[in-house]
Amino acid sequence: MSLVGNLVVVFLAGLATALATGLGALPFFLVDDVSDRWNVALWGVASGIMVSASLFGLMNEGLAASDGFPAILLAGVVVGVLLVVVADDVLDRVDVGKYADDEPERATDGGAVEGVQEHDPDHAAEGHGDGDHEHDHDEHGHSHDHAELVHPDIVAEGDLKKLVLVLGVLTVHSFPEGVAVGVSFADMGLAGGIGMLGLTVPVLAIMMTVAISIHNVPEGLAISIPLRAMGVGRWRMVGAAIFSSLPQPIGAVIAFAFVRSAREFLPFGFGFAAGAMVFLVLTEFIPEALEAGEGLDSNGYPELTAGLVGGFGVMVPLLFV
Repeated sequence: MSLVGNLVVVFLAGLATALATGLGALPFFLVDDVSDRWNVALWGVASGIMVSASLFGLMNEGLAASDGFPAILLAGVVVGVLLVVVADDVLDRVDVGKYADDEPERATDGGAVEGVQEHDPDHAAEGHGDGDHEHDHDEHGHSHDHAELVHPDIVAEGDLKKLVLVLGVLTVHSFPEGVAVGVSFADMGLAGGIGMLGLTVPVLAIMMTVAISIHNVPEGLAISIPLRAMGVGRWRMVGAAIFSSLPQPIGAVIAFAFVRSAREFLPFGFGFAAGAMVFLVLTEFIPEALEAGEGLDSNGYPELTAGLVGGFGVMVPLLFV
């Protein structure tokens, strides 16, 4: 298949992971609220899947592609971690609320300020958290910034400055996940893959696409919870959740094109994706789960542990098939 055809396949895989984010809003079609217990467990499953796919999938492939000491692979890991650190710093510096609440009345008629009390660090102290809880959000939680940024009013108004801000912030957060998908397709068309629709798709690519998709479900749920509190319609929640992950197919295509044209940097690509994914899990997904479980018995640790074990249990056997 031509390079353009391969890029289309990779783009569709990345698009599938973005669409999976919309699944996080589907529980609200059946119930009015999702329990913290299930929320914690879902974050645990996603974290287990992401770590296992990164360590036993991406890192293994990176080591196999390395000659001698895996210096390029380790350099990729470091750069991947640094990207997440820089992205977090960018998110911390952006005054998201200023763009989500241009009109003062939004704070009192179901707008972003009122609706994100449980998930917004700036308003946690107004009845849904104490100072420590607020600090946890400031340091680790960025899904709440997503919730404000994807507010349907911002998207619908189409203000260029707002949309550029939205896309910029979402890109620095979602890009590493798209990179992981793109890098995993590096050996597409070569021997050793699985035949699908006339293509030879690497097993790692299938596993990584599934892993990112499953990870996106609780992220979509985290975005949908505050939007639900705002009274946003169910289908608009689905759209907002998907919108938050649209940079992923773009990142997938860029990463795939890079590693295919510069194969000597393939270990770097694997290391970059693995480093970014594991660091995201440790600094965002796990704290997000523990935060959601603060009101549960044992602070949600049993649910988180069960989710992690379940995620590892599902993914590890598939990676070694």
